[in-house]
Amino acid sequence: MYSIGIDLGGTNIVASVVNEEYKILGTGKTPTNTPRSADEIFDDIAKVCREAMDKAGVKMEDISSVGMGTPGTVNSDGVIEFANNLGFANVPAKEMIKERLGDIPVFIANDANCAALGEAYAGCGNGSKNFVAVTLGTGVGSGIICEGQLVTGVNAAGGECGHTVIMMDGEECSCGRKGCWEAYASATALIRQTKAAMQENPDSVMHEIAEQEGKVSGRTAFDAMRKGDIAGIKVVDNYIKYVACGLINIINTLQPEIICIGGGICNEGDTLMTPLKRYVQADRYSIHSKIQTKIMRAELGNDAGIIGAAILGSIG
Repeated sequence: MYSIGIDLGGTNIVASVVNEEYKILGTGKTPTNTPRSADEIFDDIAKVCREAMDKAGVKMEDISSVGMGTPGTVNSDGVIEFANNLGFANVPAKEMIKERLGDIPVFIANDANCAALGEAYAGCGNGSKNFVAVTLGTGVGSGIICEGQLVTGVNAAGGECGHTVIMMDGEECSCGRKGCWEAYASATALIRQTKAAMQENPDSVMHEIAEQEGKVSGRTAFDAMRKGDIAGIKVVDNYIKYVACGLINIINTLQPEIICIGGGICNEGDTLMTPLKRYVQADRYSIHSKIQTKIMRAELGNDAGIIGAAILGSIG
């Protein structure tokens, strides 16, 4: 049997047929085209599911379940309670998919949780049952898996490590709170930190790099650091310390087998990961334990959320 995984994003809707070995056999894709009604969006969700089945050469009767990852909060009844970038409030996603595809088991979860499942079962987790995925992107997304099950709390809104505070009364976060890890460790935060350093250091190489790129990006400080720029070195070092602070909090709280790091910043490779591991190793509470949490780069890229969504049915 096969399953369908859906990634409902603010930009695109993607669906794939996934086999029991977590391999993608066929994919359908269409722009989300927000803002528009939930009915229109779910019509397109059904369309890309059928497109994926056509490309995979399978029929609806070959599909054991459909899983979908979505931004925002999802309750246990499969209702998307709120997703601001989709304009959704109390959208009965599970029932809307069933109405369009038939009476098939449907499972809905937050997109970061789906990405965590994908990496845990089919990516760098290699089947790990105690696993945390962290994505350093526009925000800091995260998903927690304990003994093979997603940890989402009583209201399905748990696992938001990005909104734990690392700096009391610090930078304001997009959630409205001050000092969140996201406000210091996201790519958005890195860009802000880079711009501030450029203002303070008019002779920094970062100005030249940003001019060549046409903008200040998450790479600007890293590129300047590689050129020996003192201001760039300081920005990168401070940023990595912020990332490490949140990872240490996760380790001290959960002691997972693996923490998986994803997002565009991870394209820096060892330039990011080597000092990050060093800072975490130095300050974690479990420094004397024989078994230590491994910090690894994500492997599945954009496929993590789709594969994880497809896995939702197999873990119940």
